[in-house]
Amino acid sequence: MTEARIWYSRDPDQQLLPGECQNMVVLSDEFYREVRNHPIPTDLEATKALSASSAVLDLFMWLSYRYFTAKGRERVPLFGEFGLVSQLGSVEYARPRKFREKLDGWLTVVRTMWPECPACIDRGGTGLIVDRARAVLTQETVNAR
Repeated sequence: MTEARIWYSRDPDQQLLPGECQNMVVLSDEFYREVRNHPIPTDLEATKALSASSAVLDLFMWLSYRYFTAKGRERVPLFGEFGLVSQLGSVEYARPRKFREKLDGWLTVVRTMWPECPACIDRGGTGLIVDRARAVLTQETVNAR
């Protein structure tokens, strides 16, 4: 990002601010080229629908990426320096059980948009099982519904 102006209020009834006070984020040319050169297939409609829930959207996008890049069945630890908690930036879940409960709920919501999502928490509750898949529905899948 090369520039940002963010106007934020937690008040849901706040009126829109005048034109010069609108949120603006300017991405760098390098970032744009990186995204264009290395796209991750994801479902735009699902992304729009999940945009009101940042945690679920983060998980959906993370899953889209991990399933797209996976070489085969993999286990991603939930905790630790390289665990899912750290990758999603969910460090406020200090209790593992609480994070697992949240993750299970988020996965339920993700599956409303991506019913074929094969992600599951392992039996020990310490990892997430991922495999190669695509979050974008093919026309064949859409027609079959």
